[in-house]
Amino acid sequence: MEEIKILLVEDEKKIAESLKKGLSEQGYHVEVAYDGLIGKKLFETYPFDLIILDINLPGLNGYELCKEIRRHSERIPVVMLTALNTTADKIEGFDAGADDYIVKPFDFKELLVRIRALLKRIYHNIPTGNILKVADLTMNLDSKEVTRADKPISLTAKEFQLLEYLIRNKNRVVSRADIALNVWDIDFDTKTNVIDVYVNFLRKKLDKDFETRLIHTQVGMGYILKENP
Repeated sequence: MEEIKILLVEDEKKIAESLKKGLSEQGYHVEVAYDGLIGKKLFETYPFDLIILDINLPGLNGYELCKEIRRHSERIPVVMLTALNTTADKIEGFDAGADDYIVKPFDFKELLVRIRALLKRIYHNIPTGNILKVADLTMNLDSKEVTRADKPISLTAKEFQLLEYLIRNKNRVVSRADIALNVWDIDFDTKTNVIDVYVNFLRKKLDKDFETRLIHTQVGMGYILKENP
């Protein structure tokens, strides 16, 4: 198996050194940048399979760097590793293009699980069709375009991933834990309302201006996307 290359952008040297040592012992090749500008230069110069970002970075913060990465690649997994733990912080991270968001202090074993899940999902996924449809909603997985009744709908990267999961599970109730595991690659945290916030974002964009609602709440159970009320 080809060596997996990870770019770690972390300005706290002790944390960076500890993470590099631990990840290297797991067989990963790790390059470290101690500020956002150097991280950006390394990303643009060398190929990486996964990127781990702090948010509070000198030069270029993690949100800005993540957006720069996404301008070049939609596919490469990005994990934000930060002490910022509010719902607003997490939403900003996901909207910048992060695939996962881990709050410091963290368990190194948990980070490894998240990394392995992202690498498996991104690089070993099985193609399952490029166009998804439910009622008058169409989702193009190649062009990343979503329309409803031929009206274009603009979604963030995380909204797009959530909608894809709901469509693939149409007419089936999915719990918040299901969504957390399959869209965010995290174990469900009962203290966060990030999932509910994103479902509401989708509702406003997909259902608000249309007579028939597609996304429904099953109280105490989760959410379901279906054609009929």
